[in-house]
Amino acid sequence: MSDSKFDYSGLKRVVKIGMSYRGLFIAVVIVAILSAVVSTYRPYLMKDAIDLYILNKDVNGLMKFIFLIAAVLFLEVALNFFVIYYANSIAQKVIKFLRVRLFNHIIKFKLAYFDRTPNGVLVTRSVSDIETIAEIFNNGILTLMVDALRMIFIISVMFYMNWMVACIVIVILPLMVVITNLFQKALKSVYQAERTVTAQLNTFVQERLSGMTIVQLFNRQEKEFEKFKVINKDLRTAFLKSNLYFALLFPVVEIISALAIGLLLWFGGLRTAMHGDVSVGEVIAYISYITMLTTPMRQIADRFNAIQRGLIGADRVFKILDDDQRLPNNGKELLTEVKGEIEFENVVFSYIQGSTVLNGISFHSKPGQTIAIVGATGAGKSTIVNLLSRFYDIDSGDIKIDGKSIYSIELSNLRSHIAVVLQDVFLFNTTIYENIILGKPEISLEQVQKAAKEIGIHDFIMSLPNGYRSEVSERGASLSVGQRQLISFLRAYVYNPEILVLDEATSSIDTESEILIQNATEKLTKGRSSIVIAHRLATIQQADQILVMDAGKIVEKGTHHELLNLGGYYQKLYEVQFQSSDF
Repeated sequence: MSDSKFDYSGLKRVVKIGMSYRGLFIAVVIVAILSAVVSTYRPYLMKDAIDLYILNKDVNGLMKFIFLIAAVLFLEVALNFFVIYYANSIAQKVIKFLRVRLFNHIIKFKLAYFDRTPNGVLVTRSVSDIETIAEIFNNGILTLMVDALRMIFIISVMFYMNWMVACIVIVILPLMVVITNLFQKALKSVYQAERTVTAQLNTFVQERLSGMTIVQLFNRQEKEFEKFKVINKDLRTAFLKSNLYFALLFPVVEIISALAIGLLLWFGGLRTAMHGDVSVGEVIAYISYITMLTTPMRQIADRFNAIQRGLIGADRVFKILDDDQRLPNNGKELLTEVKGEIEFENVVFSYIQGSTVLNGISFHSKPGQTIAIVGATGAGKSTIVNLLSRFYDIDSGDIKIDGKSIYSIELSNLRSHIAVVLQDVFLFNTTIYENIILGKPEISLEQVQKAAKEIGIHDFIMSLPNGYRSEVSERGASLSVGQRQLISFLRAYVYNPEILVLDEATSSIDTESEILIQNATEKLTKGRSSIVIAHRLATIQQADQILVMDAGKIVEKGTHHELLNLGGYYQKLYEVQFQSSDF
């Protein structure tokens, strides 16, 4: 969006969403027109009250007229209330629609998008940027429409009363338009800077809260606090700059208003005193109309600024909505009965173009077999897991399940047959039961308990304060690494997948948890195809096939005994771990 141009396309897009609530939108327009008419009529009644009753000393007539003015004033207040209420209702419906649509859009993005986009930026887009869009309706186009209608009616009544006086008064309009336009352009750049720094602040806070352990472990509290103060200062500066413009705008508008009233008193007073063609009531009414003109004109600047702020937020939100970062899901086949045959055919893959991670990976696993993958950190072991579940797409080659390319299979159907247990287990801030079933209501508590008993972790869960209903803190921080791993094993078990992937699932845990996990692993892998990425070679000695990886290639294949007899890479890994365990 250009800094020098008003984003009409963005405004049109937002208004189109608002107009989808047609009945409410029409109601606002009708009430807005009535509000403009009634508010314009009130000073005209005051003119009549002065000219017909006050100057003629008609007390009885004046009292009746005061009741009429009070009734009109009450009606004006009521209509203004409904305009604001309905405008806010539309705004909240629009931001609800956009927030739901944005979240539904983001959660379908491929993982590569999240690898390069800070979470704080996405939080800003999903929360505060969408909130600013509400300003387009709350304090923007709908109230702007009321102000514009009121100005049209006021000018019309002024010309109806006396065209000469009206011409003197409306000379302020071009000046107000120029000033409003200048402030609107200046504020747009300020608002853009404001939203940018807000996103930076959200990203900074989110990252530091997530990495609080590292911050405290390395005594980074003071350093991070200093960085926070710098970003916070930048945000304060951006807000103060916008306040500065407003502080300049309002006095300028007041000066113009005073100038118009001065011209009115000079010209209208002369006409009243010398020619008598302008009444005292008309002069008083014109003073009221000048105030009513300059107030909405000053507010029009506010309205445009609110719209501008909302459009900047809308532009950021629409950029994400228009950015299709989903993996292509062109597969039409639906797997029903999966045997579990897995085949990688000369797979080449790179996270970043030109930097190959896997270079010609090929292997074949028969149904029900357990394939173990070992190798140094960065060899490409976990990448194989990501590719099998289609979190990323390969550069070349093919991956097949039961002889069918995974790219010919509908994506959600493909993933429904694969369960993955990661080394870094993520648990949501809800109950253990909810973390296990993950919103799948057909899995009952009784089924979960039965499965937990089968893999030997029921007693561990029941030892927690509320058993399966125990609340888990964010990311599962209230549980140990081993306990989180056990819950993830149970989660995979109750989903009963045909293909199971264990990614470093037994590393970094205590001995007691490891025994439970090994028992769970035997239960989970029995009768189903499994891929086990292992750090401890002792845990995969019974695997049907072991793949040894180095620098993105499979350098050795075979069973545990076959690989030891080769005297190659695997034997060196085994000897290093065996010797380490002797110390």
